[in-house]
Amino acid sequence: MYRHASFVLFLAFGIAVQRSNCTEVTVKDDNDNICLYAKLSVNFTVSYEVADDKSKTAMFELPVDVSTNGSTCKNTSSMLKLNFGEGHSWSVNFTANGNMYDADTITFSYNLSDATVFPDSISNDTRNVTAKAQITKVGIDTCYSCRSVDTIESAPVNQTLWDVLIQAFVSSNSTSENITSCAADVPSTTAAPTTRPTTAAPVTNSSTAPPPTPTPTPTLPTPATGRYSVKSDENSTACLIAEFGLRIAVKDVEMNFEPNGTTSSGSCGVNSSQLVLTSNAVTITLTFLNDTKKFHLHALNVTGKTGSGVAFSEANGNLSLWEAAVGSSYMCNKEQNYTITGLLTLYTFDLRVQPFGVKKGVFSTAEECFLDSDLSFLVPIAVGVALSFLIILVLISYLIGRRKSRTGYQSV
Repeated sequence: MYRHASFVLFLAFGIAVQRSNCTEVTVKDDNDNICLYAKLSVNFTVSYEVADDKSKTAMFELPVDVSTNGSTCKNTSSMLKLNFGEGHSWSVNFTANGNMYDADTITFSYNLSDATVFPDSISNDTRNVTAKAQITKVGIDTCYSCRSVDTIESAPVNQTLWDVLIQAFVSSNSTSENITSCAADVPSTTAAPTTRPTTAAPVTNSSTAPPPTPTPTPTLPTPATGRYSVKSDENSTACLIAEFGLRIAVKDVEMNFEPNGTTSSGSCGVNSSQLVLTSNAVTITLTFLNDTKKFHLHALNVTGKTGSGVAFSEANGNLSLWEAAVGSSYMCNKEQNYTITGLLTLYTFDLRVQPFGVKKGVFSTAEECFLDSDLSFLVPIAVGVALSFLIILVLISYLIGRRKSRTGYQSV
């Protein structure tokens, strides 16, 4: 079977603009017709052994430059295999059943002898990790779409997928415009409460009762500040530290994130680090990237239930927030709010994070946000000066105009 792969690097725009590599491929059959299409972003976090019974964590992305050698297309089964780097590959198997198809397993193979990705590894083995794919009941003539962040944990590897678009069985040499969305992308809806009909009480006097006073929405207190950390192993110091108070707004419902009882986990890598916060009601995943000079919050995934029990899952894998130099921390004590998606807003209080270059488990020198800086007070002053100058300019123009008008009357 002859196969051909094409690759596209595109710019994605969200609330904050950040370049993100997305892998796009097409697989063709012997007749040079497209039989499988995929576009997706994947981050890998791999823990591996180094000398002295220690471990390191490698974090890297599925690159744009991949090959599809080994991919197959059949009537009832297909496999997408993406080969990259020095002996690494990522594959997923699909099985069709009538008018629907499912993804069976995801297999990730990584070569520990690749010193660029796994420096100081004591093993040269190529290891395989398999995981159950969460892609089910997809229409045979539709594309499966999942923009939300999905993390697949299978020790010692975590795979984070987002912006996934796959059609495993392409017919007529063209991809379908019909979409089957993952559950995380489908907004949650709640049925209106059922009420029993009641009989109105008889009117005993002619006076009109005043309308009921609406109950004001209670104001939430400032959320408590939580302190979180991630360690490479139990015997090491923290490699990622963070402290902040969080408030989450989903649609019109606001709730404070409670640090008491919250567990923190995650991973630390050279170019990517991840902090996962899990409470009784909400799980928050923050992914940080760095370009060797600066780091920023790149992806945020929030899933959970509101106080009324309504489930939600919102994610954005294209952020550029909390930027600071690698080796320093980012700090913003003032309240800030960020529109993460159309339904999710995040509020932060007393924020300080350092996902890279942590030494002895403590924060390095902080880079402050603009609201905390000494220059923030200049904004209202500058606005006031500009308005004053505008008023003086208008007044001078008015006086000049009146003088010219008077001069004209005298000449007549």
